[in-house]
Amino acid sequence: MTKRAVVALGGNALIKPSQKGTIYEQFANTREVSKILTRIIKEGWEIVLTHGNGPQVGSILIQNEMAKDITPPMPLGICVAESQGLIGYMIQQCLYNALRKEGIDKPVVTIITQVYVNKDDPAFKNPTKPIGPHYSEKRALELLRQGYPLIKEKEGWRILVPSPDPLRIVEADIIKRMIEDGIVVIAAGGGGLPVIEKENWGLDGLEAVVDKDLSAERLAEAINADLLFILTDVEKVYLNYGTEKQKPLDKVRLDEIKKYYAQGHFPPGSMGPKVLAAIRFLESGGKKVIISHIEKAWEALKEKTGTHIVP
Repeated sequence: MTKRAVVALGGNALIKPSQKGTIYEQFANTREVSKILTRIIKEGWEIVLTHGNGPQVGSILIQNEMAKDITPPMPLGICVAESQGLIGYMIQQCLYNALRKEGIDKPVVTIITQVYVNKDDPAFKNPTKPIGPHYSEKRALELLRQGYPLIKEKEGWRILVPSPDPLRIVEADIIKRMIEDGIVVIAAGGGGLPVIEKENWGLDGLEAVVDKDLSAERLAEAINADLLFILTDVEKVYLNYGTEKQKPLDKVRLDEIKKYYAQGHFPPGSMGPKVLAAIRFLESGGKKVIISHIEKAWEALKEKTGTHIVP
């Protein structure tokens, strides 16, 4: 019997905290990730991959800013699409090579993915997601005059953008057909490109970002996945994380995790969206969610580590 999973790779999958993020480092990390993914595919899983893009899109935005007087800067949506393409290319090539080495004849394809959001989502009135470079006081004043909301951080000022809730994946049907044809699909990178449907116009992109784990969940729903596998930079989900009372969660039921979520154990900027994605997936009929460290993915799949959330 075929098993189907959405595997969501965190931002640390391709650039580790101690690294500069050169393309050579990113390719080396992607080759290591591809070995793990190949083991999962050999185990009989059909997988769709999604990934973070924070460091990569941040670099593109810095390039935009530095070269703005030489070449026209591109809007955020184009930068996210560019990052989907470049990360997709790395995973596509490395996973293709890893599969061939194991004698597995499976195509690997990247889909530049759009995600429907609600034009009236309250996030548009309250931008909360810092993106791009840190700006000087002088440049920040220019951006404020142009209407950009900003936040002051230790290193300088950054632009804030909305992070609306994803409703559904625009390319879901073609992704599902490709999986059924035995293709490994890389989709919804960086959460996908947020779009709305305009009357007498069609799809229109927005200057916003979508949380990658919430988009991964919508993707898992759309393809009728059995498993949502979220790989991040911690081995397990914790209660009271970072305190003397922190406690790892090994196996937890949906009703328990909902209670912990409501109690505020999972901060919005870190574990919160992952746990919310888990809740939504199981409530929509999914069978299981695993959250664990990228380097422990195989052990987590074999139930030797990780947090396993079940209905």
